[in-house]
Order: sequence, then structure tokens, then C-alpha cells
Amino acid sequence: MQDGFKGFSPQSLAFLSRVREENSKEWFDAHRADYKMALLAPFRELVEALGPSMLLIDDMFEIRPAVGKTLSRIHRDTRFSNDKSRYRSTMWLAFKRYKKDWTDAPAYFFELHPDGWRFGLGYYSATRDTMDLFRQAIRDDPEHFLAVADCLGSTFELEGTRYKRPLIKDQEPRLAQWYNCKSFAAIANRTDMGTAFGEELASTLMQGFNQLAPLYRYLMTVEAMKREAKHAP
Repeated sequence: MQDGFKGFSPQSLAFLSRVREENSKEWFDAHRADYKMALLAPFRELVEALGPSMLLIDDMFEIRPAVGKTLSRIHRDTRFSNDKSRYRSTMWLAFKRYKKDWTDAPAYFFELHPDGWRFGLGYYSATRDTMDLFRQAIRDDPEHFLAVADCLGSTFELEGTRYKRPLIKDQEPRLAQWYNCKSFAAIANRTDMGTAFGEELASTLMQGFNQLAPLYRYLMTVEAMKREAKHAP
């Protein structure tokens, strides 16, 4: 890892809190320099610190430390949302393959918000085709999937929207919690800001990302299944 990342700061959280309170163009324009210094700069440094190690997980990851590449935009697109807030009070980074070829691939992520931080691996919003193939893979070899799922350990929890009724009656509970998801992510939610304010955050994230690598590889086999089905005669 590189030496540039030194951690976030209380100013990082203070800025996000003010965004949540103010949320106006006038306020943001007056504090644009604070955004660049307190948020954008450390996020870029964190991506640069993690990038080389992330390429060892997948050498096709996008690792450029830029907004719209690995970094989220603070401006919200409100055209199709009931929430008309102009700015986000959270910021995140994500490592996934280039959008051109992999529009629905799983992503690693880290998110900072006014009340804490979280990181993990999963889908932003998986398509039905993706989840159908994921469930097919589970049915084909349930024991293999359970071995993969063990990588979450006690660090990560499975989160996601689920069907109200089980898709398979009396399914083994460890399988059912995954099988009935419409979309999902393995997430660690944290409130220990001391870690986020120090350079050890990069090592903490990388350790967690490596821990989830078996699940990432499994989900990428699902992506391969989807591409094969798409190109089948």
C-alpha cells in the first residue's frame, strides 16, 4: 500500500453533517474548498492506497481515483427520485470492473456517513437475471456455496431485500437467507471513528476485502454464466 492516506478527520464528518442540514447550492458553492480538502482528497488517497492490492483480487478492476470511476458524486440525480435533496450526505468508493463490459457485477465498497462508516461486497441493485443465475448456482452445489459463504465470518452480515414468501419450502436456513434475496451485500457497519481517522483504515479495509474474496470469485462465476447465456446461439 502507498503512504499517502493518513485517515479521514472530524472535518470530514462535520462537512457531511452540514450537507445533510443545509443541502443548498448556495451553501455548497461557498464550501466547495472544504469538500475538496476534507472529503475528496482523503478518498482519492484511500483509493490509491488500496488500488494495487485490489488488482490482486481482480486485475480488471477500475482503480482510477476519480469521481465517476471509483468515487461517488456528491451531487444527486433527482429526476427520478422522490427525494429532491440536491447533495448526498454520504460518500463512497467502489471497486468493480469497467461499466462498459460489466454493468451488473458485484462491487467492493467503503462508505462514510455522518454517523459512522461501512464496507463490504455486494450488488447495488442486482437484476432478476443475475439473481436467477445465483440461485441456480446454489441449487447446483449447495455445499460449495455454504463453504464460500463462511468467508463472512463474524465480521460481515448479510443485508438485502427479500421475498415475503420463501421461494423453496423448508429450505435449509443457511441457504434460505441468501436464496430468498432480491439483491444483497455482505456489510460491516462500524461506528469506531478512531479507526476511520487513522491510516490503519486502509489495512482494515484491505483485510476485509481479502476475507470476502471467495464470495467475490463465486459471484463472478455467476457473471460468467450470464455472459454465456447472453451469447448462446
